Amino acid sequence: MNGRIALVVGTSTGGVGRHVRSLGEGLLRRGHRVAVVGPPEVEREFGFAEAGMRFSPVRVGRGPSWSDPGAVLRLRALLGGADVVHAHGLRAGAMCALAGARPLVVTAHNAPPRAEGPLAAAYPALERIVALRADVALGVSGDLVERLRAAGAGDARMAVVAAPDTGRALKGREETRGDLAVPPERPLLLTVARLAEQKGLDTLLEAAPAIADRVPEPVVAIAGDGPLWGELHDMAAEMDTDVRMLGRRGDVADLLAAADVFCLTSRWEGPSLVIMEALRAGLPVVATRVGGIPDLYAGTVLMVPPGEPEAFAAAVGRVIDDPGLAADLRARSRETARALPTEDDAVESVCSIYKAVARW
Repeated sequence: MNGRIALVVGTSTGGVGRHVRSLGEGLLRRGHRVAVVGPPEVEREFGFAEAGMRFSPVRVGRGPSWSDPGAVLRLRALLGGADVVHAHGLRAGAMCALAGARPLVVTAHNAPPRAEGPLAAAYPALERIVALRADVALGVSGDLVERLRAAGAGDARMAVVAAPDTGRALKGREETRGDLAVPPERPLLLTVARLAEQKGLDTLLEAAPAIADRVPEPVVAIAGDGPLWGELHDMAAEMDTDVRMLGRRGDVADLLAAADVFCLTSRWEGPSLVIMEALRAGLPVVATRVGGIPDLYAGTVLMVPPGEPEAFAAAVGRVIDDPGLAADLRARSRETARALPTEDDAVESVCSIYKAVARW
């Protein structure tokens, strides 16, 4: 049976929005009617309507807002005709639950951020609403599934999440490095991330001087934009090390092909779609041991505790200084990449869940 699927998403500029678009496109290919509901900026960012989905604007922000009651009422009006509502993120899930959306599937993509004051109690409350009201609660990593179960979820499972295909590099490695003015002999360390607190990029910048203390000096390249652009740009400009702030890029596949090591210093993560992209590019990866990273990439990725620049610099230095280790990590990356879920795997997984909860 072809159903009417409503995908509800909150404010997103990264992996969650890309995942929702990927699911929507896969559902359309299978003959389902797909509506996406979320803030206007996610439509501008991800182009759901352009891909053939009906988009309806509703303000689902990152934190509590005076507009939330009105948003819940609008969700109630918009979602009444859906066969299945699939919300992405705890706030979107809780608002759909309060709107009476049923059947309801919710995917938790990230652990709640550190918070103080009223927000410290708000996030556990959102988890509990989602856990108790969702027909199926999905977590993108084992720790999130356990949180949902602890909050009372009767059916909590691992979500299948695939990194959207970034395509093949359009330029050769040498051409891209030439564009960046990085000579062949200098190691190029790359991160691709939203410039926000979650990504812990201050850790990478604090690690950069120790990483740079070798000949030839490595180049640290940070691709992305976000609310911390100015702060991180100023921090990088004051350093004696070669840190390049590349801004938002449309040539991520080329950057990955040009890099020697991929770095991720996140304070919290789900499965990290960008790590999947780096593995597909065959890069050695050094990342922080947070969220879904240990469950998914143990034995493939070099991991260090979050917020420890010295440990991160030491791990990156090992990869730079030991060609044998770098080659081994590249081989492990390619092997792990072959087993990563595809976008079709992710769509088939949710279709089986929708069929069960909608009783098609």
